[in-house]
Amino acid sequence: MAVSLNLYCNEAPNEIVVSCEAYGDDDDDNESDHCSVDYDDDLLINLFETEVDQMLESKVVSSRFHHSIVTARKDAIQWMLKVHCFYRFRPETAYLSINYMDRFLSARPLPQGKGWPMQLLSVSCLSLAAKMEETTVPFLLDLQIMKPRFLFKPKTVQRMEVLVMQTLNWRLRIITPFDFVHCFIARISSCFSDSHQPNRLCHLFSLASDLIINTCIAAIDSLDYPPSAIAAAVALWITNHSVDEQNLGHLHNGVNQGMVKKIYKVIEGKRSSLKLTPRSPTCVLEAALLCKEIAKYC
Repeated sequence: MAVSLNLYCNEAPNEIVVSCEAYGDDDDDNESDHCSVDYDDDLLINLFETEVDQMLESKVVSSRFHHSIVTARKDAIQWMLKVHCFYRFRPETAYLSINYMDRFLSARPLPQGKGWPMQLLSVSCLSLAAKMEETTVPFLLDLQIMKPRFLFKPKTVQRMEVLVMQTLNWRLRIITPFDFVHCFIARISSCFSDSHQPNRLCHLFSLASDLIINTCIAAIDSLDYPPSAIAAAVALWITNHSVDEQNLGHLHNGVNQGMVKKIYKVIEGKRSSLKLTPRSPTCVLEAALLCKEIAKYC
């Protein structure tokens, strides 16, 4: 059956991104969006219900990951994050690209001993994630920057995109920790803070975004954890609160306490190696300052 080319990026000239400066005007808008939290309990309930359906559909067995795949996965993620950083993509784009890759690797084996299949998968997953989250997407050739080991023609990447989508059962729009974390941080902060300052919340949201991505990198079995549990663990950790019934009750009674504890331990065990990813190549100082801020919550 023929697949419509509408599924692909059409590579129109007006969609090209030649530098990260094109995203400069959107940063403030993204930050303000993150600071606007919807506290509707009905919305959260719907998210939890969709999350359960999502977890049942994608039974992930991360133990199938061969050692060589684990190493290749790490290298692939590092490359994707470099490109993500260069184009100043949204944090959700980084999360989705890793999620797509892990779900694909859990469902289909890649040829052993060859480097190009993993690189092709990385480009395809990053491209699909960008198309889902970004308002402007680079050409597929322009996406292959930061010294990749292999360079693929756009049509080759497009065919791989279709294979990825088919393997994921066309489920690209998924529930992520970002759907929960802003509300969780706002709720835990309002319960224990004397002030409910938007600037303070925005800062915590930024820290949480980096920590969510880095937690998924550190925990290869992160797909086995509900997104709400990841968001809850991150929210509690950056606000220096323990995982107990009282604190979880401030978030939502639908959060799985056992899962939150597991993720919280992952964060604690990996916190020395969890490094914040700079938002652009020139943000080394900013990243260092944010790392110091993270240390305050450890």
